[in-house]
Amino acid sequence: MARTRRAAPTPEHGGDPLAGVAETASQDAHGVPADLLKGYLEELDEVSTTRRQLRPDQLRVRRDVGARAAERGVTLHGVIDLHLSATWLAWRSLSGVLRATDADAVRAAGEAVFKAADAAVTAIAEGYEEAQRWSVRQEESFRREFVDDLLDGRNLGQLAERAERFGLRLAGSNVVAAVRSARPVVDGGEVARAVETSLGLRLDSRGVLVTTKEGLLVCVAPGTMTDVPGEFVRQVAAVLGPDAGWRVGLGRAHSGPGGVVRSFEQATHALDIAERLHLPGHLHKAADLLVYQVLLRDSAALADLVSVVLQPLRGARGGAGPLLDTLSSYFANGQVTAACARELHLGVRTVTYRLQRVAELTGYTVDDPTQALSLQVAVLGAKLLDWPSSDDPAR
Repeated sequence: MARTRRAAPTPEHGGDPLAGVAETASQDAHGVPADLLKGYLEELDEVSTTRRQLRPDQLRVRRDVGARAAERGVTLHGVIDLHLSATWLAWRSLSGVLRATDADAVRAAGEAVFKAADAAVTAIAEGYEEAQRWSVRQEESFRREFVDDLLDGRNLGQLAERAERFGLRLAGSNVVAAVRSARPVVDGGEVARAVETSLGLRLDSRGVLVTTKEGLLVCVAPGTMTDVPGEFVRQVAAVLGPDAGWRVGLGRAHSGPGGVVRSFEQATHALDIAERLHLPGHLHKAADLLVYQVLLRDSAALADLVSVVLQPLRGARGGAGPLLDTLSSYFANGQVTAACARELHLGVRTVTYRLQRVAELTGYTVDDPTQALSLQVAVLGAKLLDWPSSDDPAR
């Protein structure tokens, strides 16, 4: 339905013909503040007489008006409506129109005034949009700084208050999931936006933060929302593809501002362990990998074990690699020779020969439970320490 416009105010005899126009225009624009018109009516009055367009300094004022409107929460539609309402309300009272002696003079004044109004509205829109872009950049900067502090464990005393701005409650427990893919995930990029959007559509995502950190896609969620990690993994699979080379590390739930960084560290450690050990699947929970973390806590002792048990394998023809692969597959398949042979695409006799060769070189046999345990832990240690390699700590 078309809106009924108020009539232009009628000035008293000898009074300012433009008096009251700003207030009437404000009412006509549903209460947009009249002070945003400051200087505009005088500019139109000047243009109606001189027929000259708005000067650069006058257009800068309109751009500033657009920026102020954005900062004050006035809609772009509203501030433009205010100026257009003021333009038509003031039209009959402009000096150039009142002094016009014929239709041509009125037409010339009209063309000049409405060109000026068009230029003014364009400048307002430019100022408004620039203010919004600045606001977005500033908000992104605040968010990035907060995320870095949150995941690095900096400024913990201020984190709880800042977290509320982003919907996080750090007093309770939170859990962190981190995705590492072949291509680093960038902040605001297609992958991050798609996962965040789809996660929000499927869950009540209040209190859930999806962000990035050093190429990782990170999800922080309340520990009570137990369905979030699984849904997060599903949405990552939907965006990256189920067969792509990506993994998700899931930390344990911890409370307090420092709880998020602890869970994040556990998630990234889980990713590192899964990659070193070539663990199958996409999701790797820190809670399931505690034994590996225990091994890594004393890397010197682990290096000694690797050196003592596996160092003789370097003397094998072809190096230690094939024998290590055989041991790894053998233990991963429950010490079933046939299953190990199928996985490695070898004959059972070849696997048996390699296991016998390990026993000959190291003195450790898979047939003895105690020695088999030492071999298994040493093989895991070799993977965790990237042994053997040029920077092998066991050398």
